[in-house]
Amino acid sequence: MSLIHESARSESRPKPIRQVLPNGIVVLVTENRSADIVTTRLLVKGGGRHELPHQAGIANLVAMVMTKGTDLLSSQEIAAQIESVGASLGTDATADYCLLGFKTVSEDFRSILSLAADIVQRPSFPQEEIELERRLTLQSIRSMQEQPFSVAYNHLRQMLHANTSYAVSGLGTEETVSQLDREAILDYYYANFRPENIVISIAGRISPKDALDAVIQSFGSWHGEGTTNTEWPTPSLLPPTTGHHANPQNTQQAIVMLGYQAAAVHHDDYVSLKLLSTYLGNGLSSRLFVELREKQGLAYDVSAIYPTRMDPSHFVVYMGTAPQNVPVAIEGLDHEVQRLCHLKLTSDELQISKNKLLGQYALGKQTNGQVAQLYGWYEILNLGVDFDHSFQKDVDSLTIEQLQAVAQRYFSSDRCISLVGPEESIAMVNA
Repeated sequence: MSLIHESARSESRPKPIRQVLPNGIVVLVTENRSADIVTTRLLVKGGGRHELPHQAGIANLVAMVMTKGTDLLSSQEIAAQIESVGASLGTDATADYCLLGFKTVSEDFRSILSLAADIVQRPSFPQEEIELERRLTLQSIRSMQEQPFSVAYNHLRQMLHANTSYAVSGLGTEETVSQLDREAILDYYYANFRPENIVISIAGRISPKDALDAVIQSFGSWHGEGTTNTEWPTPSLLPPTTGHHANPQNTQQAIVMLGYQAAAVHHDDYVSLKLLSTYLGNGLSSRLFVELREKQGLAYDVSAIYPTRMDPSHFVVYMGTAPQNVPVAIEGLDHEVQRLCHLKLTSDELQISKNKLLGQYALGKQTNGQVAQLYGWYEILNLGVDFDHSFQKDVDSLTIEQLQAVAQRYFSSDRCISLVGPEESIAMVNA
């Protein structure tokens, strides 16, 4: 795959039209007339990042209950309106934002947008629906405790992020979710679901003028109630809890994770870390897959994780392996990460990694939903629509020397280790 070809093809796509309404809502419209579909993503700044420690999981609960009724409609009436035109609508909450998204044919865009506006501006948060969603969330949290990967990852995040919201799963914990009530939900909603915190990203068969007119009609007169905290304090990231955390479980395979604190999306090192993550753990040709699975036969599954975050993130390599392989799995993962500090990538390795990263980036913008999500997300992260171009340009310009310097900056310090597996495999590490 040619980098020039891929970049040129990306640049040929229409750039979204951006407009800020008088009430502060940012509207992004990307016209695409190839199919009679319009997809919309309404993103709200905050998510788990704006949760208080004792209320972890509240953003998820707000998102789940929001569609269960408004001042004007019941949950059944909401569902009937969506299904009557064959549309889809859903909500979600992530580490940095909450989301309401929908997809419909262009003819029904205005009516479903109006419904979405009612859901976002006038949710009733029925008590019985709060109780139901809270029970379902607690069941999900308990289910996660039986999934070795989730257990290992949750403990690793706690070691790396300590006093920040990124330390906890977006679902929260049993302790915090059990204490969430309607008053807490309303407080979170009024503090975050305000026009100045909202981005509406639209992609599909609709002109920017028609899309903007529809948004103004449905959202233009909205003004948030009460006062908002526009400066959400970000706790200082503490040094990671080094060493290892082990969670014995009677599993057929063991999960081994090594983690490092890493840069936020606005940091100069972000793009380098994305490329290093691609080189190490992305796909069947990645370094970890070839060396640890194909050559040594250690891994059922092996990869790397570097989430894009507003605040400092984490860089993780992990492996699912046979319990008796845990010590050599730790050694193998550690060796491959440290190798980046001491040996430079070859020119071929660099080029292949760039091709892979940029190729997958391009493939992630093929549908209206992907385009609406991507541009809305960039706006929420305060990156702007131009980041779509600058990211690709920055990847293309990375050098071997830059990547080694970044690896030395982040991977030379002590790493955290999280293990889940049978007691005998964990005992081999403690011995």
